[in-house]
Amino acid sequence: MSAHTSSDGAVAAPDFPGVPWEVGVLPTEQVGSLPRPAALQAAVLDLEIGVLAREEFARIQDTAVADTLARLVETGSPIVSDGEQRRQSFASYPLGAEDLEEGPVFAVFADGHHRVVPAISSPPFRFQGWAADDVSAIRPLTQLPVKQAVISPSMLSLMVPAEHVDRSARSALLEDIVAGCTEDIQRCFAAGASRVSIDFTEGRLALRRDLRAPWAGPAALGGFIDLINAVLDRLTPAQRAATGVHTCPGNANDSAHSADIDYAALIPELFQIEAGYFLMQAASEKDPGRVARLVGHELDVLAEAGRELPRVLLGVTDPTSPRLETAEHVRDQLVNAARFIPAELLGSTDDCGFSPYLIDEKPRHGSPDYARDVAFAKIAARVRGTHMASERLSGGAQ
Repeated sequence: MSAHTSSDGAVAAPDFPGVPWEVGVLPTEQVGSLPRPAALQAAVLDLEIGVLAREEFARIQDTAVADTLARLVETGSPIVSDGEQRRQSFASYPLGAEDLEEGPVFAVFADGHHRVVPAISSPPFRFQGWAADDVSAIRPLTQLPVKQAVISPSMLSLMVPAEHVDRSARSALLEDIVAGCTEDIQRCFAAGASRVSIDFTEGRLALRRDLRAPWAGPAALGGFIDLINAVLDRLTPAQRAATGVHTCPGNANDSAHSADIDYAALIPELFQIEAGYFLMQAASEKDPGRVARLVGHELDVLAEAGRELPRVLLGVTDPTSPRLETAEHVRDQLVNAARFIPAELLGSTDDCGFSPYLIDEKPRHGSPDYARDVAFAKIAARVRGTHMASERLSGGAQ
């Protein structure tokens, strides 16, 4: 399989658009990131201060990727990734050195720490790195399907504050962002990804009114959805069917940024996104069953409107907590969810990426290495529990 490039440089549809959803089997896949080993986190700092050669740093990255892949295989995961071991964060990989000026506050987390995003001040904006690079690096290492997470155009739009650029420049930058995000997804499929998911952590956060993050507010959500749909609209039908959207209340230092925002306000808006599937946080909700009920209602609304129904992968493990879920607990969550979401549209995932930022202290876990061990144990429980739920829902086990 190879990428195909048109005369204007755009990436055309790949030969391999993805893998079909298996009939009678609940799909399960990770969101994206996994905790980086402490050795890799230390190596990043050593590289920055000049005491580690770049060649040695690359070797440490390669070791982390190989370990991630091997341990995902051990969990029985039917689809794998590199766990974003090569990325500084889920939001920074497309940026070049010229885009590293500190921009607005993205989010203030429940534990009090905050994250900012860079500022992009003038057009044109061009991706300097591609998620497909991660796919290309891992594709020769496994025969299993590969999943890749990508940045959303809405996250990149936060790096273009309306008060910092005039309307014409902002419009041009947003068009550059949509074009770049589209190509990012196309490149992933062309490199051999079976599925791609768009990280939309800012979706729930958009519903907060917070003076510390002035971009947020209900009006922002509609613009975010329009941007994501603009990207999806440029994909082929096969690509769109294999492209998901992930939403959660954030995860950094074992803390969330918007868990207090009621899902009832987000879910009806979320399903205006015309993605092939959704990955939705649920396990860490006070009432996970309520998420399934809200989703089931929205699927009914879409059916009445004649819309094609997306698959919904519900979060069944909580990456911010060191408490291990059992396979039986995962099974029961999914069986209960199937009362509201048709089994043929249901699947499982983790609530969030386990470590969206490379430097992530994991205070509730005690250390990044322990958090990494916990993450793979949770994934193993998710995979096994999803298999048990498939058997139960198909009548194969009681």
